[in-house]
Amino acid sequence: MARKTPSRLELRKQIEAAETKKKKTADGDGATKKKKATKKKATRTKRAKAKDPQRKRLIWGVYSASMKEEGRFAYDEREKAEAMLTHLRARSKKPYFIQPIKEAITEPLPEDGE
Repeated sequence: MARKTPSRLELRKQIEAAETKKKKTADGDGATKKKKATKKKATRTKRAKAKDPQRKRLIWGVYSASMKEEGRFAYDEREKAEAMLTHLRARSKKPYFIQPIKEAITEPLPEDGE
């Protein structure tokens, strides 16, 4: 006949009973030494300053199937990008496509003469 497995509640009660029994014997025994509780000083963690989000601009890129960039156009020049796309598709049988690119805007460094 198969054995019935004990429930988790019963197992937990048995473990707690064993722990309390162990604590009683350790507390009553004078041979065990208690360690001094040392308090650790709470160290403050340094928070990193929140960085300003980097400014980006959106441009259109014309790519071949091997991800070779064929041309870049400003966001408002989508028609020029599509014209280049139709020209490239008519010129060869390779597939070409337009994909938006987000590139970081880098501020030009001020010149010493100004």
